[in-house]
Amino acid sequence: MPRKPYFNTLHKQMLLCALLCTSSSLIAQENILNISNNVLFEPAITEADIASYYPEKYPVTRWENLSPKADFYQSPYQISLFSDKNGEDSARLWSQTKSIFVYGFGVIGVIALLPADISKWDKEEGIFNKWTDNVRIGPVWDRDNWPLNYIGHPYFGGLYYQVARKSGYRQWDAFIYSALMSSFYWEYGIEAFAEVPSIQDLIVTPVLGWAFGEWAFNTEMDIRADNDTIWGSSILGTTALVFLDPVDSLNVGINTLFGKEIIKAGTGYISVKDIPTGPNGETENQIQLNISLQLGDGGYYNSNKHKRKKAKSDPVDTGIIGLSYGVGQVYLDNNWQVNDDVVVEYSLGLYFSKTFSGRVSYSKSELNSVFSANKVNYENYSLDGQYYFNTQNKLRPYITAGFGEIMWQKDYDQQTFQVNAGTGLHYKLTNNFAIQLDWRHYYSPTKNTAEDNIAARFIYLLGDGER
Repeated sequence: MPRKPYFNTLHKQMLLCALLCTSSSLIAQENILNISNNVLFEPAITEADIASYYPEKYPVTRWENLSPKADFYQSPYQISLFSDKNGEDSARLWSQTKSIFVYGFGVIGVIALLPADISKWDKEEGIFNKWTDNVRIGPVWDRDNWPLNYIGHPYFGGLYYQVARKSGYRQWDAFIYSALMSSFYWEYGIEAFAEVPSIQDLIVTPVLGWAFGEWAFNTEMDIRADNDTIWGSSILGTTALVFLDPVDSLNVGINTLFGKEIIKAGTGYISVKDIPTGPNGETENQIQLNISLQLGDGGYYNSNKHKRKKAKSDPVDTGIIGLSYGVGQVYLDNNWQVNDDVVVEYSLGLYFSKTFSGRVSYSKSELNSVFSANKVNYENYSLDGQYYFNTQNKLRPYITAGFGEIMWQKDYDQQTFQVNAGTGLHYKLTNNFAIQLDWRHYYSPTKNTAEDNIAARFIYLLGDGER
């Protein structure tokens, strides 16, 4: 079933702005915590730590300041989300999550009130029937523009990420939280009322959101440690803080101005109202952005600074995220009636250890038709896992297997499910860079077609890379 163009530009921008408003502002809802000395005040920082400071005017629980059990990292991918066994602030995380759901689904109500020519929702069909249809069809490889898929969605994923990170959870838990929220709350929740869930968004939003969210979290802490300035400029500092966490920057700014913690928390929401526009009672529907702030007398405000650590002991950080670019040669089944040719390939993966990785790969090209001079648009994506051997050396053979689809002419009616398996070589250049060469065989059980792909790719691991 083809995927309809559910969004015009205005509709897409409206939904994204609504989510930005609700998510970024809800992330900023800060309950003023009575943080105990054994959490924030630590003994002398070791040489392995990088010491810096953040003002108490911005209280936040950091994983790096907590003290998990000595054997905690023996199971590096265990999940502590929504628990507080290591001192995390689970109450804050639950509160933030409930608020996000309440205000987020309020967006659906707002869109339902908009005229059909703006929302593009068929009121006769019913929005819940639309949601059911979209969920049943998806997920699909979407055709959204590049900035939306690879800039907009990671930004939102980073906002979800910071909800957990600011509640004291480590990077892996914050990533899992972002994945859950971006998948079930947004992609299969709010956005599914408007369009079919997207394969790229399910993967890109939490993975690149992890990278952006961690950078934004630490950047915000560093800016606040420098009295909210960048290169001595309060204008640059304030502008950056608004981008990193809009409502929270407003809260802290007002508290600093008065020297008291007047604003305890902040939320944002949107509404639609009939507003008079003419002398004869004419009205129009206008979308209103509202910011709600909880105020106090500032009796417990303290401008002292606390030590902050950037611990390096956690084996799971942004260094497991890998991006790659490569080229390959595709050998196609005669059934497709197009000539073999060179393809370009991109991938985004998580390199969990020297033994195992998982990635989504996408390749494309314009191939020549066998019977005419016409170019045929070719695309192939797959979700694959790799198992590596000889892991103590730089050269590591591996096997790979996965599933995906071959797609023609950017037409949702011309796509075919495939499974694949293959083998390859991985060579580590540095902790951040590696190259791979592999062969993969694709088979479609529905069309009984078979293809082969030989590809070489250059991999970049974020952060500190492989440890």
